[in-house]
Amino acid sequence: MKNLKILERLQQLHQLIEKENTGTPKELACLMQISERSVHLLIEQLKDYNADICYSRSNKTYRYCNDFELNVSISVNVLTNNEVTQIFGGSYFLKSNFLVAS
Repeated sequence: MKNLKILERLQQLHQLIEKENTGTPKELACLMQISERSVHLLIEQLKDYNADICYSRSNKTYRYCNDFELNVSISVNVLTNNEVTQIFGGSYFLKSNFLVAS
């Protein structure tokens, strides 16, 4: 379930960056209820997916310096009567790449 939490946080961070409404790193950490270090790690993860993220000191917010889209889909299916339990952690749909979370 740790992966699901990370996916949720990435999605939340993406939405805040898209709206250019993150605040300072400290404010963002407080808003997301995580540490500043975790904020920086999530930003690095987005950068690993080719997101060009900048920080505006004048507006005190992170923003995308280019077009970037992230869609996170999470599906969990629990089957009964000795059937196999399948859990799909989600999928990332990037403009230029298609990655499946594992």
